[in-house]
Amino acid sequence: MPEADPIPGMIIRSQSGFLTVETEQGPVVSKLRGRLKRGKRTTDVAAVGDRVRVTLLEDGTGVIEQVEARQRALSRRAPLPWVGSRRDYEQVIVANPDQAVFVFACADPDPNFRMLDRFLVVAESQRLPAVICANKIDLVEAREARREFGEYDRLGYRVVYTSALTGKGIGGLRKLLSGRLSVMAGPSGVGKSSLLNAVQPGLGLGTREVQEATGKGKHATVVRELIPVQGGGYVADTPGLKSLDLWDIEPDELDAYFPEIRPLVAECEYSDCTHLHEPGCAVVAAVEKGRISLERYDSYCRIRQGRA
Repeated sequence: MPEADPIPGMIIRSQSGFLTVETEQGPVVSKLRGRLKRGKRTTDVAAVGDRVRVTLLEDGTGVIEQVEARQRALSRRAPLPWVGSRRDYEQVIVANPDQAVFVFACADPDPNFRMLDRFLVVAESQRLPAVICANKIDLVEAREARREFGEYDRLGYRVVYTSALTGKGIGGLRKLLSGRLSVMAGPSGVGKSSLLNAVQPGLGLGTREVQEATGKGKHATVVRELIPVQGGGYVADTPGLKSLDLWDIEPDELDAYFPEIRPLVAECEYSDCTHLHEPGCAVVAAVEKGRISLERYDSYCRIRQGRA
């Protein structure tokens, strides 16, 4: 019996080489066709969020025949301790997301703004809309939270203030997630799973179960999954995402990924200005005049010099 024509779908789960594809006929556990894995690669062939074409087999499984070109991706340089050229490998966390939601706590733990700035650089480089979720608003004064995160609002980023404990801001977050493919990321302890469960009971369950099963504070097995949201859309569960080692971002293009620095580049005296020490630098002048925050400028300098 000849194989049926491939049908379109989207990868919603990836684990140990098995890829679950959501199709019009339901989810299909699939493997990549061998030819797709041949040759030297610098990026993942397929990742959750990728649009694919899959052939259905008689036993109910599938074979992925084609992976469509990605529109964007949240990715990082592979964190594994590989040597040589393998270190220059792009690990795709989520393909084709509509937005990134970066979750940071207002307290317990204190917000790591350097990490947030690094996440935002990655989002900017991918032209990926970024939302900042300031969680645990119940632990601080509202005025203090808005003072700390207000700089990002002024830069044009959407900032939402939430508390998984009291329910504050949960309705707004639920609306933001509805109908979109969202990837949520942030450091440990910020309450991401509690937030997801507040938005939709059970949505953050997978992360908690794996942690309980391993007895550790992180995932022992890397499982990437898109979890359906009521009302449409998906949230990407990104286990173990504590850092984003910048991928395919050159130092001389970094200024384009800081919204407050970008418009000043043309005003610098030197066309190849690094904005670190050159005379006639419009960016340094803006920092001295208070138009650019010292904290954000420090993040720029650290990333530019490879210290972040």
